[in-house]
Amino acid sequence: MSLHDIISLAPIAARYNLGMKKLSLSDYQALAEFRCQIRKFLRFSEHAVQSAGMEWGQYQLMLTIKGIPEGVRPRIRELANRMHIQHHSAVELINRLEGGGYVRRERAQDDRREVMLALTPKGERVLEELALHHHDELRRAAPDLVAALRGLMARGKEGVRNQQRKTEKTD
Repeated sequence: MSLHDIISLAPIAARYNLGMKKLSLSDYQALAEFRCQIRKFLRFSEHAVQSAGMEWGQYQLMLTIKGIPEGVRPRIRELANRMHIQHHSAVELINRLEGGGYVRRERAQDDRREVMLALTPKGERVLEELALHHHDELRRAAPDLVAALRGLMARGKEGVRNQQRKTEKTD
């Protein structure tokens, strides 16, 4: 699972659209800090994955396969949707991962027309090593990420409260 899946800016953006007409300098600073913290983690991730001889998208796909929720079948369509990529892009990633011995395609037991994806033992080992590095880095970076997110959310709430006060005064 990518950081983009974990932290979606849509709810935060919605807060700013609840009547807040103009962003303050502190709002821009909070947005910039949040983006900086996310980018710092993503840069770490890119380097860690490259050091393992993989592409960033390949790691993301393997993580998506391993972390797929119960009841969701690991088919190309589901993986592409969860990664927010096009079907053909997922197929290309899968082809490269399969060629490298990291994943395999399997026919579903209940419907032989359906192709499922699974990690190979090699894929499991590489994913575990990379995921441990990512987990450790997230634990290290968490205070800064959380502080940046809190700052951003506090600015959004402050703007909404200010707009509500203005509305109450005009009523």
